[in-house]
Amino acid sequence: MCGIVGFIGDGSPVDAVVAGLKTLEYRGYDSAGVAVVSGRGLETIKAVGRVTALEEKLSSFANECSAAIGHTRWATHGKPIEENAHPHLDASGKIAVVHNGIIENFISLREKLIAEGHKFEGDTDTEVVAHLIGKNYRGDIVEAVETTIAELDGTFALGVICADEPEIIVSVRRGSPLVIGLAEGKTLLGSDAMPILPFTRKAIFLEDDQVACLNKNGCVVREKGKEIPLDITEITWDAEMAEKGGYKHFMLKEIHEQPVVLEKMVRSRIIDSGKNESKESFPTLNVDGLNLDEEYIKKISRIVIIAQGTAYNAGMVGRNMLERVARISSSPEYASDFRYRDPILDSSVLVIAVTQSGETLDTLEGVRMAKESGCKVLSIVNVVGSSIARESDGVFYMNVGPEIGVASTKAFTGMIAAFYVIAIHFGIVTKKLTANETRRRIADLSGIGPRCDAVLSTEQYIKSVAKKYKDATNSLFLGRGTGWPLAMEGALKLKEVSYIHAEGYNAAEMKHGPIALIDENMPVCVIALKGRRYDMIMGNIQEVKARGGKVIAIASHDDEQIADIADDIIYIRAENGIMNSILCSIPLQLLAYHIAEARGCDVDKPKNLAKSVTVK
Repeated sequence: MCGIVGFIGDGSPVDAVVAGLKTLEYRGYDSAGVAVVSGRGLETIKAVGRVTALEEKLSSFANECSAAIGHTRWATHGKPIEENAHPHLDASGKIAVVHNGIIENFISLREKLIAEGHKFEGDTDTEVVAHLIGKNYRGDIVEAVETTIAELDGTFALGVICADEPEIIVSVRRGSPLVIGLAEGKTLLGSDAMPILPFTRKAIFLEDDQVACLNKNGCVVREKGKEIPLDITEITWDAEMAEKGGYKHFMLKEIHEQPVVLEKMVRSRIIDSGKNESKESFPTLNVDGLNLDEEYIKKISRIVIIAQGTAYNAGMVGRNMLERVARISSSPEYASDFRYRDPILDSSVLVIAVTQSGETLDTLEGVRMAKESGCKVLSIVNVVGSSIARESDGVFYMNVGPEIGVASTKAFTGMIAAFYVIAIHFGIVTKKLTANETRRRIADLSGIGPRCDAVLSTEQYIKSVAKKYKDATNSLFLGRGTGWPLAMEGALKLKEVSYIHAEGYNAAEMKHGPIALIDENMPVCVIALKGRRYDMIMGNIQEVKARGGKVIAIASHDDEQIADIADDIIYIRAENGIMNSILCSIPLQLLAYHIAEARGCDVDKPKNLAKSVTVK
């Protein structure tokens, strides 16, 4: 889960690489380093900690060079010390490698190399790769890389430079993302598109085991030793969209972007609301990209949703939508469990993969297993051209723009909105929805932007609530129905950014264990909207209060009863059925953010976390 940047061509390669590393720091911030090829040969500069520590070291570095590669690390093998920081060198000191991923057979490879006389400075799996490339080098660095990857088991994205071939950078991937950017007089490399956007929108997304040779005028891509045509993609968003825009943190900016990006997504998917002056009929939806014809949809026996983390929580909401609206049996699965079980799959099962980045390794492997079992795969993804999007049969692109904050916010609500569009479309096709019911649900979707704005208008009050509970050490989040995955997501957000221990539960489970933890020091956040489970939720709140717990309730705007028992209440206009899941998400995000901010936490770069989990 590290970040790789490379630059070759006109300009200042070191400055471009450092700037790129800053945009990728959400992928890891244990250490950082660069390697350059110049008239002095191959040089490396490394620093423990954030990219700013590396930048300080580089302030006195004469950076005239033809090419540079850089890396920001999230430690897997070896402590975050300078010896383990990338780039790593081969035995000759003429080849440098940066790596994202895990080499699973590195111990046996290392032992073999040591027996041959190789000496290692650190504990990482990457240093083994550098030594192997050096061992295989016979004057052609591309061939050396191709020979080396045949010996590697695991996942990797590599950037390689060689002092004897200063006019090229070599890159290759297997299971970890790599993007090449093509600009006038320069070519760039990145773990995602962020580092290349200041220079170009023309991108090549490498496939597994494709080897790219970058030079200042472009690149050559080889597969199984033979050159292949370039598949160039135009990226639809620019670098400015990834700037903070006056907000203190990306997380806060992305919370506040939700009204606009969700409204834009919804509008792009509704062609005709089905109601006008002359007629009332079924609405027409834009389902471009799904690639699922109506005959196939009618034959779906069940749906399996695979995801991790926040995406899994969105999948739980999606399960409720698909079952309630389309009446298709659905089940969310952790991809990391799904891929290692022996699930019962056949061609009648649709697998929906949910992921912001489109690169989550467990989810990607789940997609591949599903396809091998004869299933069609539909993915809900944000990043265009990502691995999962490319390997799926159909894709629902959320298009909510770049999400830089490690704690996902707008992608979570984007996933929920995407599930609702899919559920409505399936409900129309399977005739489980009447025209009137479909129009009502389309009305739920429409106008989501202003309703989100209304929730955001309560931010100052939520901030005051956050200050009351910033010193808590433990907390519970409770909900029923759709409120259950929202409770899980609220707890996840709080622990991610504030480091307060938090657990999300189905409120019905409270009496089966968690109630033993409740006392006067335990804040309990309850999703308590009016509805068919309201009386049961109110009973849960009474049980919390009877044990001295402090209750933060997210409640319907017209609920007068809850004021008698809850300590703090965040009201939302709960008029939109199942879409209330989006409106409830925003207070949970703001609560986590403002508690973390009050505690002085680094909100955008929480310790030990990375944005995109591309290792097992």
